[in-house]
Amino acid sequence: MLKRYIVIFIIMTFLILIFPGFNSLTFAEKPYESAKSAILIEKDSGRILYSKNIDEKLPMASTTKIMTALIAIEKGDLDEIVTIKSDWINVEGSSIYLKSNEKIKLKDLVYGLILRSGNDAATAIACHIAGSVDNFSALMNKRAKEIGALNTNFTNPHGLHSDNHYTTAYDLALISQEALKNEVFREISKSADYMAERDLNSHFYNKNKTLWEYDGGDGVKIGYTQTSGRCLVSSATRNDMQLIAVVLNDNNWFEDCYNLFDHGFDNYKRIQILRKDNYIKDITINNGKIDRLPVVINKDLYYPLKKDELKDVKISITTPTKLTAPLKKGDLIGKINITLKDEIIYEGTMKLTKNIDEKTVKDKFVNLINDIF
Repeated sequence: MLKRYIVIFIIMTFLILIFPGFNSLTFAEKPYESAKSAILIEKDSGRILYSKNIDEKLPMASTTKIMTALIAIEKGDLDEIVTIKSDWINVEGSSIYLKSNEKIKLKDLVYGLILRSGNDAATAIACHIAGSVDNFSALMNKRAKEIGALNTNFTNPHGLHSDNHYTTAYDLALISQEALKNEVFREISKSADYMAERDLNSHFYNKNKTLWEYDGGDGVKIGYTQTSGRCLVSSATRNDMQLIAVVLNDNNWFEDCYNLFDHGFDNYKRIQILRKDNYIKDITINNGKIDRLPVVINKDLYYPLKKDELKDVKISITTPTKLTAPLKKGDLIGKINITLKDEIIYEGTMKLTKNIDEKTVKDKFVNLINDIF
């Protein structure tokens, strides 16, 4: 038996030394077996760094509240006072213990929603914003389609089980990516605790252990029902790269997310591919008040890459050689296409940032005199 273990150890050591990618591949596959569905993406680019059954429709429990919070922030006034109605309270499951006729800020409800996962807070938010749970669910579904989460359907704002309430790991990653673009949501999501302006049950502690257990952990939401199992959306940031991990129906939810993060941070680095204001070329302007237009990159672009992938990135920039005035601000003057191993990772445009007027008779006369002398 001892000889057998020694042989296995020697073989594993040999494979790791001879094939450097072997260790990361086995690491990438093993830790996530307990998740029914899992995904890891980089927040800014949306690049998928790991995936498992990412398009399978599954219940998502209280990770639903990521969308609830986003809509509350986008459509509500967080300083507005909400008067709690009797049919908004006593909701099954997690609670912030709202009372009938209690007056509370919408901001406090959203903190209670994300940190304490209050189902009563979710119901109050929905009814305050849209008048009813059904109306709010329609807003949630509309926003999901706008984000591109096409395999998601919401029937409530809290995530308690309903047969027609589901998402996918991929869609939930997209929704979380959109939510984390919002500064207010980011601040709420990364808060370890919060003190609400109310007399009782005012101190909310975040249930998301990622914030203090994982180096760089900064959000976003946990969820659990008997039907959905343990669901977790986590985010973490290191070296200016923020990753989003999603696991659905996973008994090893936190540890699997941490392993996903380790895989991402160990194997990928955020690389700048485009630099804003970098000069590309001049375009000749016919009949314009200026003769030449310098074309420059109009944005910074970063993308997560493995160590050996940079050589496979190809940048193609197409611009006309001549344009004729008048030209208006917003007119297209170029296209950018970036590929990684022939896969398109970015398509963008360059547009005029100001008007270019055509020459007047006076301009043409002055130019003629200048040419003569």
